[in-house]
Amino acid sequence: MYQDLKEKVVVITGASNGIGKAMAEEFGKEGCKVVVNYYSSPEGAEEVAATIKNNGGDAVTVQGDVAKEADVVKICQTAHDAFGGIDIMINNAGIEHATPSLEMSAEEFNKVIETNLTGAFVGSREACRHFVETGKKGIIINISSVHDVIPWPNYVNYAASKGGMKLMMETMCMEFAPNGIRINNISPGAIMTEHTTEKFTDPKTRAETEKMIPMGIIGDPKQVATVATFLASENASYITGETLYVDGGMTKYPSFMGGKG
Repeated sequence: MYQDLKEKVVVITGASNGIGKAMAEEFGKEGCKVVVNYYSSPEGAEEVAATIKNNGGDAVTVQGDVAKEADVVKICQTAHDAFGGIDIMINNAGIEHATPSLEMSAEEFNKVIETNLTGAFVGSREACRHFVETGKKGIIINISSVHDVIPWPNYVNYAASKGGMKLMMETMCMEFAPNGIRINNISPGAIMTEHTTEKFTDPKTRAETEKMIPMGIIGDPKQVATVATFLASENASYITGETLYVDGGMTKYPSFMGGKG
């Protein structure tokens, strides 16, 4: 679909399942060389890599915890060792745990911040170093969440990490735009993945969630993945510093639907 993506080197953190897996496979269809990072599922990562290769792309897998700076550096170095550099960096890995704020320890708060926000910063920093040193007009895409603008009780660490990611992206985009480096965020809403299947197969929870979405449906990971390939392509060459919400309208105050003005 995007000829300019063919042979591009794409690093995707947290790519062994969910949205990361869908993005890795979508970039594989575009003929990209994909670095598939995983935390705890080597089997899942190898399956993703095999799918990419079967679809005409190339791939390597690498274990790493994005909460650790050295691991993020290692993930990026894998792209250099295997494919000679990085063209597109996608900071996707993230975690969430429900804990009331009064019960949340500083350790619990920091663990989510270190994974979701600091990990994305280090990935962005390493990619930008390479882009600046080589004069490459590279691409960075961060996978955020609708909770970069929607408060989420009992998930204060998650909401803080995603809110921070929004301004991190906007700040870095201004810093590196003169180099031709584009940095954007994708913020998904409710998406059906391996992690959310149990929650959304409960009829009550699913119905409650669908009420929050003007389109009334749970999203699919591929709907996020196709936005990522668009943002990475030349079709989006004049887009930087933006957050694209892939959420069925969740951020548009659905409680007002059907109300009288």
